[in-house]
Amino acid sequence: MKFSESLKKNHQFQFVYKNGKSYANKYLIMYVKENGLEINRVGISVSKKVGNSVVRHRVTRLVRESYRLHEEIFNSGLDIVIVARPGAATVGYEEVESALLHLCKIHHLIKVYFD
Repeated sequence: MKFSESLKKNHQFQFVYKNGKSYANKYLIMYVKENGLEINRVGISVSKKVGNSVVRHRVTRLVRESYRLHEEIFNSGLDIVIVARPGAATVGYEEVESALLHLCKIHHLIKVYFD
C-alpha cells in the first residue's frame, strides 16, 4: 500500500468506531473518520464469526488486495476500518472488490476527475 499505513492499535480502531461514520452492505461494514494527516490509515477486522483462521486470513487478504489495487482513487486524510461480515467467507475476489467499491461510493471516498 503506497499511500496508506495500517491501523494497528486497539485504541485507534475504537476511536474510528466511536467517532466515524459507518455504512454496510452484504459483505462488509466500513467506518470512516478524517485523521488530519496527508495519508490514509486502513484497518481490517475479521472476527471469529466469519470462520476459522484460514478463512479469516483469506478474507483479510482479499480486502487488503482490493484496497491496494484501488488506493489511488481514494481521497486522502482518512482513517478507514473495514469489518468483514460472515457472508464474505464464501465469496470470491470480485464480490469483495465490488462490495468495497460500493461502500466507497456511499461514503464519497472516491476522487472525482474532471476532464
